[in-house]
Amino acid sequence: MSGLQCLASENIWYDKHRYDEAERHFYEGVNGPSKHHQVKTALQQAKGRPQKRQHRNSSSHAADQELVSRMKSLEVENQALHKVVQEMRTALQKLESRVAMLEKTPATVPCKAAPVQAAPVKQVKVANGNDDDDDIDLFGSDEDDEEAARLKQERVDAYAAKKAKKPALIAKSSILLDVKPWDDETDMAELEKCVRSVQMDGLLWGASKLVPVGYGIKKLQINCVVEDDKVGTDILEEEITKFEDYVQSVDVAAFNKI
Repeated sequence: MSGLQCLASENIWYDKHRYDEAERHFYEGVNGPSKHHQVKTALQQAKGRPQKRQHRNSSSHAADQELVSRMKSLEVENQALHKVVQEMRTALQKLESRVAMLEKTPATVPCKAAPVQAAPVKQVKVANGNDDDDDIDLFGSDEDDEEAARLKQERVDAYAAKKAKKPALIAKSSILLDVKPWDDETDMAELEKCVRSVQMDGLLWGASKLVPVGYGIKKLQINCVVEDDKVGTDILEEEITKFEDYVQSVDVAAFNKI
């Protein structure tokens, strides 16, 4: 029998390491981890402790440096404050010494100004051949006043005459009237002739047109210019409505000042 045949006839447990591992896990779950596993865990923890210590040492060193820098900045600020306080004390001492000197110095009395005397008025004596002072007119004669009054009156009269020649401003208005007939059979040409027949001082008739109202009826829309002091809308409406055969009503459509 050859070697291969001998191996083939024997039974070999190839998966024994798997079963051993499964058995170890079972007993570890029942009785806890084995000593070998505990030793391995302890070694890993021992390796990690130096790293933690190193990290703590580095963090504490950074904190110490920050604390030192802050202390240095506080010392610089303290020195600057001491310098400012010293300058303020020096200025205050100077001010106090100056106030004390002013208090000791007596107040100066203002000098009184000498009164100014008016210069004497020299009297002028006018010499005349007859030594008669009544012939000298110091204030002018009455003839000059009369001449000025006459010139003033002439200017006032000329201004009044010029203003009288200027024509007075006449207030005028533009009125647009709506004249409505009775029906569509009304003769609108005859109606317009009746409206334009109304004549009075200060009235001037203008353009006109027929505007449709509805149902074949048209109204007369006519424009006129009136002087406000002479003609009013009430008078126009009263005069136009006298033509009762043609006119039903009169309305003011527009009223504008000129």
